[in-house]
Amino acid sequence: MRNMMQDDPLEDFEAREITLAEATKRVYVAGAGPAVILMAEMPGISPHVARFARWVRDAGFTVYMPSLFGRDGAVASAEESAGVFQRACVSAEFRAFAGKESSPVTNWLRALARAAHDECGGPGVGAIGMCFTGNFALSMMLEPSMLAPVLAQPSLPLDDAGAVESPPEELAAVRARLERDDLTVLAYRFQGDQFCQAARFAAYEKALGERFIARELPDSAANMKDLPPFFEKHVLTPHSTVTVHLVDETGSPTSAARDEIIDFFGRRLAG
Repeated sequence: MRNMMQDDPLEDFEAREITLAEATKRVYVAGAGPAVILMAEMPGISPHVARFARWVRDAGFTVYMPSLFGRDGAVASAEESAGVFQRACVSAEFRAFAGKESSPVTNWLRALARAAHDECGGPGVGAIGMCFTGNFALSMMLEPSMLAPVLAQPSLPLDDAGAVESPPEELAAVRARLERDDLTVLAYRFQGDQFCQAARFAAYEKALGERFIARELPDSAANMKDLPPFFEKHVLTPHSTVTVHLVDETGSPTSAARDEIIDFFGRRLAG
């Protein structure tokens, strides 16, 4: 068993430099089967994020884990993590504030979904975004190969708890596609999460109707012990449903959420 408080060398992933839409990013790839794109939370591809990626891989999928910010595999200090967060907030690739505008990086992620589908085959691709990247899986639904979007504690925009990081026309297009193709969106949050509050899920439900399947986990289900420095100092409420705050024990609500997500990928991406 790997120590979640030590840097993860990611030695069981193939690190690829992938150029799409005139931009090159490192992507960690592992596994076999239909493609699932996993977008890390702040402050990057941590040991906890990699652990979730391995669970998905071991369930029979090819995981594509793009490096979008931070040091890959690192247990970053609180200070380093805060710096990663600040740089991401002002990066041209992301829209951390104001809402109603998708992050430009989602164009690259849609291209990655197309490339992954071409490589892996099958009916389509799954994706999960977490925290800062939480809404990205929804924006990726504009790519026809995307079939299984999961939003784990979507936290943008940071300055409006009741807004979502998609313009109205994108939400309308996504809803039309969900209804046309009989698809759904899975979403998870802790009830007391201050970064992804109930008002945000209400906004998603208003925009997407019954196609938005919300799961709100009790705060008592969260692991709040032995946290990485960034979470210990800056994330003071339960937040990361399938990574840092997950309790890896049979019968725990967070483990059940993990299993539901993997089953969702399996049902949507089965041949």
